[in-house]
Amino acid sequence: MEAAAPVVDCEYLKEIERTRRDLRALISNKKCAPIMLRLAWHDAGTYDAKTKTGGPNGSIRNEEEYSHGANNGLKIAIDLCEEVKSKHPRVTYADLYQLAGVVAVEVTGGPTIKFVPGRKDSNVSPNEGRLPDAKQGPSHLREVFYRMGLSDKDIVALSGGHTLGKAHPERSGFDEKPWTNDPLKFDNSYFLELLKGDTDGLLKLPTDKALVEDPKFRYYVELYAKDEEAFFNDYAESHKKLSELGFTPPSFLKSNTPAALLAHSAIGVAVAATVVILSYFYEATIRK
Repeated sequence: MEAAAPVVDCEYLKEIERTRRDLRALISNKKCAPIMLRLAWHDAGTYDAKTKTGGPNGSIRNEEEYSHGANNGLKIAIDLCEEVKSKHPRVTYADLYQLAGVVAVEVTGGPTIKFVPGRKDSNVSPNEGRLPDAKQGPSHLREVFYRMGLSDKDIVALSGGHTLGKAHPERSGFDEKPWTNDPLKFDNSYFLELLKGDTDGLLKLPTDKALVEDPKFRYYVELYAKDEEAFFNDYAESHKKLSELGFTPPSFLKSNTPAALLAHSAIGVAVAATVVILSYFYEATIRK
């Protein structure tokens, strides 16, 4: 069962900005950017473009879903987000989780990702098995991401998010190793490490190795390894796409950013106030 979509008015946009500030503080203080990014991805990554089910709708908060094997450990991130949700109850879980992912990338030095609010929450969870299996290869990655409506470029760009974090044996069964030497810094080092091959102390899962073994994937790996700006641009585009799967943004936000609309609203208030003041002085002058 889905809740109604939130009313995205100026007050909701202001609440989103306040939520963003609280998420920045939380993620910076707790150093939890990797798990927040994983939460956003896993809530969105269940989308099926054919059936129009799953996707970034906050359903990962349901015990049925966060208990899926691929979501081991994500209850930690859900509980952390609840601290912010309690301060901003009007913001939907769907918006909250996706905003947390955007902020996680930004506070660790990654690209700015345009965020459009308005997602509605769902209490219906998809069946287990829609998320990528790290033990698989290129064909599996394509099967999962193509199902969402994403491309080879999206697969490689989004995989670059593994520049953050490390594996946890109790959650994934893999050795506790990071993918890069600085797992709290968002940069292109994931791709540089992929091209080096196996390195002591660093993690390379079968799905990571698939990116250099498949020629079409490898093209983007090599591009991003030598051009961090290209990676940041493509990552921001792919992340936004992932965060909006199955979501139709409010029409008035399609060509405007929330910040621009808030600024426009503030200008409108200022203009209205000026008109009132001028009218007052005009009336006062006439009465004299």
